[in-house]
Amino acid sequence: MSEYLKSNDEVDRLARNWITLLDNMLELVVLIRADYVIQYMNPSAISTFGDLRQKKCYDHLCNGDDRCQNNCPVKQAVGEKKKIEEVETRIGDISVAYTCVPFRGYLGDNLVMLVMRDITQRVRHELELAQFNNNLETVLSTKIAELNETERVQEKLFQEINVLKTKLRNMSHVDEMIGSSRKMRDLREMIEQVAASDATILITGESGTGKELVANMIQKCSERSDKRFLKVNCNAINDSLLESELFGYEKGAFTGATSSRKGKFEIVDGGTIFLDEIGDISPRMQAALLRVLQNGEIIRVGGNEPISVNLRVIAATNVDLARKVQDGSFRLDLFYRLNIINIAIPPLRERKDDLVDLTIHFFKHYRQAFKKNLDFLPESIINRLLLHDWPGNVRELENVIQRAVLIAKNSIITEQDLGIAAMASSSDLCDYMKQVCEQYGRKSLKEIVSEFEKEVIQMCLQKNDANVQLAAKELKVGKTGLYSKIKNYGLNPKMIKKM
Repeated sequence: MSEYLKSNDEVDRLARNWITLLDNMLELVVLIRADYVIQYMNPSAISTFGDLRQKKCYDHLCNGDDRCQNNCPVKQAVGEKKKIEEVETRIGDISVAYTCVPFRGYLGDNLVMLVMRDITQRVRHELELAQFNNNLETVLSTKIAELNETERVQEKLFQEINVLKTKLRNMSHVDEMIGSSRKMRDLREMIEQVAASDATILITGESGTGKELVANMIQKCSERSDKRFLKVNCNAINDSLLESELFGYEKGAFTGATSSRKGKFEIVDGGTIFLDEIGDISPRMQAALLRVLQNGEIIRVGGNEPISVNLRVIAATNVDLARKVQDGSFRLDLFYRLNIINIAIPPLRERKDDLVDLTIHFFKHYRQAFKKNLDFLPESIINRLLLHDWPGNVRELENVIQRAVLIAKNSIITEQDLGIAAMASSSDLCDYMKQVCEQYGRKSLKEIVSEFEKEVIQMCLQKNDANVQLAAKELKVGKTGLYSKIKNYGLNPKMIKKM
């Protein structure tokens, strides 16, 4: 009996020691019976979950998912699994990490011991860190995408800026061409379109229309604008000299050829050459030029080896090459090679809308060049210029204005200074009537008659040295009526008298 009591005392002592040990553990300790009833909770567990003793574990310690169905600690303990790896889960609003082991109570009953750690704060920190990382990745991704987009935008802007710079540079060059008529606007657009390519260009037009100026514009607007640009007048050099001038020659090729010499085609390699008056070259030169355009090769005079050249050819002529092809004086294949792009410059008589702009431009230029104190161009001078047919085109107009500015004695150019009065003829009258007829449909008869009347009054005043009384007598109108018309037309007798 004493041994039995002694054993019971020992069991009680051990039980108290276990309970004391479990009660003082910081971990959350829960003992569950085989019937899922919570038998014991240490103070830490009670503080966290509340007192759940004698209650079913699956009603209070599960999180509503299938965790207990698949990994029920009680079932695992009944199945005599000795140990389960640490598992993390949530119980209510609390995150825990737990391990479970089979446990035999001091009365010999089978229990399951759950040892849990409250990891709520750690999980919250991990979630915050994960969210921060996600936000950081999002921010970085967004910034990287913005930077990539910025680079694309910058690259696009740089391209657009370069295009605009090119257009602005081209516009500044093309604007050197004076004139605002429709034909001149079309000509500028044509130059801008074809300048950037390396295609051969044929410029056609009458003498004095500005073919060389157009060639200059094309070269300045081209990709070869920073390379050499040579001009050759094919009509100014005889055939034998032209060949050696363009293609060069080898030593001993002819008398006086003491050394080899490069021709214009070799010198301008990489750049542009302008061949003016191309319609006047001989059949021999036509064949040699065709080789240059077809193969990009030349052969020096007296040489046998072809030399490769990389250049752009701009040609110009004032003759009808198509007609020369028909009569057999110009090669058809060369014509096709030259006429890849044709720029036809209209004569001045077909674009008299530009005559005023051109006149003012030349007037200002030569007034400054000759240091002449000239005020302005009278309307009568402009009207006289408009009546002229200008067979010499812009070059003739420039020469006329240059002469007028140079010999003008007063502050205003007079009609006598122009030097074209003697050239007036019945053709001028026909041209004038042609201009009048061109007004049909655009102006009423009253407007056309008024313009004619204004010119008649102005010419009569000039003839009579601005004496209104004499002019009225010649025109057979009243002096008061003539004064009224002078006022209506904005004429100034004093300025007319100075002319």
